[in-house]
Amino acid sequence: MRFDIITLFPELIAPYLEHGVNRRATSAAGVQVRFWNPRDFAEGAYRRVDDRPFGGGPGMVMLAEPLARCLQAIREERAEPPPQAAPLLFFSPVGQVLSHALVARQAGAPAGAILLCGRYEGVDQRFIDAHVDQQISLGDFVLSGGEVAAAVFLDAVLRLQPAVLHDAQSHAQDSFNPAISGLLDCPHYTRPEVWQGRSVPAVLTSGDHARIARWRRQQSLALTARQRPELLQQARQQGWLDRADERYLAESPPAENPGQTG
Repeated sequence: MRFDIITLFPELIAPYLEHGVNRRATSAAGVQVRFWNPRDFAEGAYRRVDDRPFGGGPGMVMLAEPLARCLQAIREERAEPPPQAAPLLFFSPVGQVLSHALVARQAGAPAGAILLCGRYEGVDQRFIDAHVDQQISLGDFVLSGGEVAAAVFLDAVLRLQPAVLHDAQSHAQDSFNPAISGLLDCPHYTRPEVWQGRSVPAVLTSGDHARIARWRRQQSLALTARQRPELLQQARQQGWLDRADERYLAESPPAENPGQTG
């Protein structure tokens, strides 16, 4: 799998890939990451990559031509036939909100992707119309550039690659994963058993694995109902909740804090 990142500031992303899970992805899992600066494909003594917008207004807009030349160089190096060509993804407020489903699809795409990190007021719309395959947003807010979004996207995708996590099944218990019905993950506890007067829920130290599994499922249901009720609706639409789930939600949601004091 290979990711090509078009950015004016590769130094904002590169260090993030040198540690932890991301480093294992680029070593043990063999994921390639290449950086491409559109300024290297600009003309003139100043290698200009932006200009004022037509129609006036504040800010600058990234020029289409340097981006097009940069993309062409990437395509030539990749040498992929059109049906297997990696998609060009652009991080933009108008895009589809990044989700586990989108991340999982990209994690299973052998060709990887080309990531475009915008800057200034944005990118010339003609380049977007001609070359961008999908736009992706992190949410209803605006960043100074796409580099942070690209780092978030890569982190989410890389951790799903084989041999990256120490426990290959750990991501199956993550929030939003279909393995837990797309719900939020349950609360977690570790040693000491009592911390600042707060005890670990007794069920977790009972050794009864069936009771523990049931408790974790119930906590996941209750937390999702409280914090993200729309995820419960999605789980119902998918048929991921059973009668026991619905009965628990109707009859006995747990308290806000499942831990005990004393």
